[in-house]
Amino acid sequence: MPQIQEDFNLKEYNTFGIAAKARFFVQLTSEDEIPWLLEQPEYQENQVLWLGGGSNMLLTKDFAGLVVQLNFKGTEVQYLSDEVVLVSAAAGENWHQLVQYCLSLNLGGIENLALIPGNVGTAPIQNIGAYGVELKDTFYQLRAFDLQTGQFVGFTADECQFGYRDSLFKKAGKGRYIITQVTLRLSAKNHKLNTSYGAIQQELEKQGAEASIHTIAQAVINIRSQKLPNPAEIGNSGSFFKNPVIDNGQFSQLEKQYPGIAHYKLQDGSIKLAAGWLIEQAGWKGYRNGDAGVHPKQALVLVNYGKATGPEIEDLAHQVKTSVFSKFAVNLEPEVNII
Repeated sequence: MPQIQEDFNLKEYNTFGIAAKARFFVQLTSEDEIPWLLEQPEYQENQVLWLGGGSNMLLTKDFAGLVVQLNFKGTEVQYLSDEVVLVSAAAGENWHQLVQYCLSLNLGGIENLALIPGNVGTAPIQNIGAYGVELKDTFYQLRAFDLQTGQFVGFTADECQFGYRDSLFKKAGKGRYIITQVTLRLSAKNHKLNTSYGAIQQELEKQGAEASIHTIAQAVINIRSQKLPNPAEIGNSGSFFKNPVIDNGQFSQLEKQYPGIAHYKLQDGSIKLAAGWLIEQAGWKGYRNGDAGVHPKQALVLVNYGKATGPEIEDLAHQVKTSVFSKFAVNLEPEVNII
């Protein structure tokens, strides 16, 4: 059985690289270890934080309870037909490595989601998305452990209640379900390509490449690599804020003041603004105070240049949020979980 460790430094287990400590820490490598864990006094007597790849969180203090890191591994492929394939991946698999694995099998549907940091198990919680594609577009089902009933359960896409960077697991199901496996429905041929975001088309033209699942994935990797810092080099959690959604009336007023405002029209008629554009226009791009900063190439990303603390990053986020609201009357919500 796993070993529960005490006074454990979480610096290597969060992509911000914050050196917070956990009173107790354990790593699980199998679903079968969850029932065992529930019987341990360290679990029963303490607050519990379930951890995946640590890519969507900001630790602002030491954690006085038990941190459980899910490191389940394994991927299965099931061909339903010569066109439709189900790919099931354990929660601890790295998301980008799963994308690359699917591409190696010529399976399409998640190529636009290349290079998103984090693990498979946390992808449905956030309904991860990028460049016109969201996880829900290829999601088939997931397997989870229900901490209330002590049973494993399954969820369909509808049951997950996916929204923009949202799901059941961030609302009513928060803290109740531990996702252990995710299954995607992908295409084996006749792929539906999505190049709706201009940056992808521009990158394809730049490379002189025709659109395919492989060239789109490479275009996304190129774009993200140019704009977003590698967490292994500079601590960060990717996009810190959600892109805010406003009604058409508010947008019309903003567009009069700022004709070049970056935006995307949604199907319901509301407008999604580019949070990075708002932050940049408010003057924060490239800002640095000590080791806490706003990335010089992408204002949506807050960074830890080495020794920033969680409270310093949180304070910077608050300053950015206040500044943007003062200038645009638009409220920014964190995409990152602040703990």
